[in-house]
Amino acid sequence: MTASTAAELGRVIDPKTLRMERTFKAPIDKVWSFLVDPVKRARWLAGGTGPTRPGECIDLRFDNDKLSDQKAPAQWQDYSGVHEFQCRILRIEPPRLLVMTFQEGSPDQSEVSFELTARGDHTHLTLVHSKLARRSSMLNVAGGWHTHLDVLEDVLAGRPPRAFWTRFGDRREAYDRLIPAG
Repeated sequence: MTASTAAELGRVIDPKTLRMERTFKAPIDKVWSFLVDPVKRARWLAGGTGPTRPGECIDLRFDNDKLSDQKAPAQWQDYSGVHEFQCRILRIEPPRLLVMTFQEGSPDQSEVSFELTARGDHTHLTLVHSKLARRSSMLNVAGGWHTHLDVLEDVLAGRPPRAFWTRFGDRREAYDRLIPAG
């Protein structure tokens, strides 16, 4: 991994919270649409249903094998194929804030927020994933979010997404070195 890649990694805020920031070369309304429109969201993260108001539950339908031309290698088979879970919308303030639970009702329930800030014709995204139950959860979501945001960057730029599983493995390894054990 290069020094510039290491600088792009998210930050551990506390033992249960991870923060990532990205600036995309796209206007805020376009980036927002890729958070809330399930068809667009499926191109970089997960399809399912779209959020409209606080309190409602939405479905996220992950199919990481469809995010690039690469199929999951043996070590990532647990993450391949379709995975579905629910999220409860806690706050929604278009086009700048979306806060929701992640894996609603499961032992691994946590919380994720997406905050968007317009910067001219670019958009700055701050993603905070909190209330993570253990280090292994943080490690998985860190590698996952980082890779999914890489795919979003590619999609917004109109280019084919980079190899999802190779990037996920590389990012997860990098976060394994970054996230404190214990």
